[in-house]
Amino acid sequence: MCRIMFLLTAIVCVSLSARLTAAPRAEAFMLAGKLAEGEQSLQQHLKAHPEDDEARFGLGAIQFLLTFEHLGTSLHKYGLRTERGAPFVGRQLSEIVPQNPDPQPIRYQDSRRIVERFVKDLAAAEATLAKVDDESVKLPLHVGLIKIDVCGLGKPVSAAFVLGRIDVDVPEAMVQQFVVCFDRGDVDWLRGYCHLLSACGEILLAVDAQEVFDCTAHMFFERVTSPHKFLQEEPRVWDDIFSLNARVISDLISFIHLMRFPMKEPHRMKRAHAHLRATLASSRTMWKHYQAETDDENEWIPNPSQTGAMQIEVSDEMVATWLRAIKESEAVLEGKKLIPFWRGEGPTRGVNLRRVFLEPRALDPILWIQGTAATPYLEQGEITNFAEPRTLQQINNTFGGWNFFGFAFWFN
Repeated sequence: MCRIMFLLTAIVCVSLSARLTAAPRAEAFMLAGKLAEGEQSLQQHLKAHPEDDEARFGLGAIQFLLTFEHLGTSLHKYGLRTERGAPFVGRQLSEIVPQNPDPQPIRYQDSRRIVERFVKDLAAAEATLAKVDDESVKLPLHVGLIKIDVCGLGKPVSAAFVLGRIDVDVPEAMVQQFVVCFDRGDVDWLRGYCHLLSACGEILLAVDAQEVFDCTAHMFFERVTSPHKFLQEEPRVWDDIFSLNARVISDLISFIHLMRFPMKEPHRMKRAHAHLRATLASSRTMWKHYQAETDDENEWIPNPSQTGAMQIEVSDEMVATWLRAIKESEAVLEGKKLIPFWRGEGPTRGVNLRRVFLEPRALDPILWIQGTAATPYLEQGEITNFAEPRTLQQINNTFGGWNFFGFAFWFN
């Protein structure tokens, strides 16, 4: 009898121990819209179980989603104009991104801090994902049911909820049942997006947009701290654009007119360049993992022998074309190949994109379109074959014309 009691006690203890040490499932926190709680729980778990790459993958995914939750919360806090600013988007969106009835006034410094946190959050997610080594790691998720607290109001919403309130030809039941089994290749896919978005954030922080903010931020935020207080004394409704309202048109013209940004923190352009290189490196590694897969389990991006969760076929030719595009893009970022210049008669003259990032000057989109902003970066050398008609024709044949951009967004 004593032996039986001992065995029963041992079994209960082992069972309880297993429950206590089991990894908290990242999906449970995502479906509940408790991302911050999930981040804390998974971080604690990984301190005790650093070998658990499924938990680490889940933590990185949660941190990536938190990036946008923090961004939305900050924009709502400062009164991003949604309902009253853009009523033509439809009243149904008021449940998703409601207008803040009492926002805090926003200064240019506040807008920079929003971007700084965005970049910092992305860096945290990427650093977590970079530590995932397990080649067989899996993270199955009901993607359509993942909830994000878009405005920080304690009311997280899911993709299924959003699609149910806008005119999209996708059955809500299908969205609710949509499951993706993310794997090792998707770790690099997500890392690539972290780097790409970080590059965008670094470029925004590299320039000084104070004057543009002071003169035009009232179009986007409810209460702006700027020298031009009278701009906020007038009705500000985006519908006025379509009725050719003089005030709105003059604001839009001034926005374009002021698009010449001095360099405020030029070292950030070098960071942006590094992030873009890392984006391409992640895409290359991602396909290395995808092509090595032999299973077919609700793949996010399938290889040519898999089906994929979205039932979209990926051919060998698509993969080969995409890998060549990565190689060509790397050559352009490294300055080994030049971007074709659209002015003058020099057939081998082009823009060295690497120097644009490493030797930054004031950023003026209008002068870039006109051509004179490119003058310091013009060189004689090999021009990228992206501009060749046969390359464009091959991309068109492989991806179906404009479908290439959809695949590029998907492939990263």
